Amino acid sequence: MHSHLQNVINQNIYFMNKVFKNIILLNILLLMLSCSAARSNENTVISLKTSLGDIKIKLYDGTPVHRDNFIKLVTSSYYDGISFHRVIKNFMIQAGDPITKTDSKTAMPDSLKTYTIPAEINSLYYHKKGALAAAREGNEVNPDMRSSGTQFYIVQGTILTDDELNRAEQRINGSVKQSLFYRLLKQTSDSVRISGKTISDGEIQEIASVKMFQFLTSNKDYKLSDEQRNTYKTIGGTPGLDNTYTVFGEVIEGLDIVEKIAAVPTDSFDKPLNDVKILKIKIINN
Repeated sequence: MHSHLQNVINQNIYFMNKVFKNIILLNILLLMLSCSAARSNENTVISLKTSLGDIKIKLYDGTPVHRDNFIKLVTSSYYDGISFHRVIKNFMIQAGDPITKTDSKTAMPDSLKTYTIPAEINSLYYHKKGALAAAREGNEVNPDMRSSGTQFYIVQGTILTDDELNRAEQRINGSVKQSLFYRLLKQTSDSVRISGKTISDGEIQEIASVKMFQFLTSNKDYKLSDEQRNTYKTIGGTPGLDNTYTVFGEVIEGLDIVEKIAAVPTDSFDKPLNDVKILKIKIINN
């Protein structure tokens, strides 16, 4: 009896040790997979096959939310069959609206009604020719400058002079200040509502204006760097969008295709008269 009991105990100990080892191995495997997944999105290159040719895009690791969101959409084939619905020569080409997957000629795209993601505006990334950036709604309804979850644009732009770059700086600072003021209005209004107080719209604007003045007296205006100025004067781009839209990648091959798409005839809504389709997007390196 004692020997039999000891055998049972030994078997249970052996079984428990085996289970424990398997749990440890499973945890190690999961850790390795999670680390691999975390690394897998770094240095990602995307191949974008359009009906007018192929474009190769590098995603920036400095904007991880946009990078990972874009990769998620690419791997789910979200963009396959979507059209470039907004094309403005010497400015940019825009795509990503799910409405354009249909063949309807009456549907108006550019709805920007899909989900949004937080802005990742990084001074290292700017709107040079070939830049990949996220579209978004305007400052009045979107003071936090949140990006559309699906819509993106690729910059064509033009070569600019110093005077034009000076005016672009003014537009950038005007947009930043406008966005900030709308944000302060919303914050003030929300604070008053939570407190249960009742004050007029004029008083809310006055409080927001005081906060705005405090910001302006303690913060300098945005200035284009020497690198940006040199790039815009030699390669070109759209500097007026810097510091207000999230740039999260750049074209590394196929700028000629961007030029070709930007040159197609469009209607009064900047929609190409003949669809320019994204046939397939896939990850080719990561």
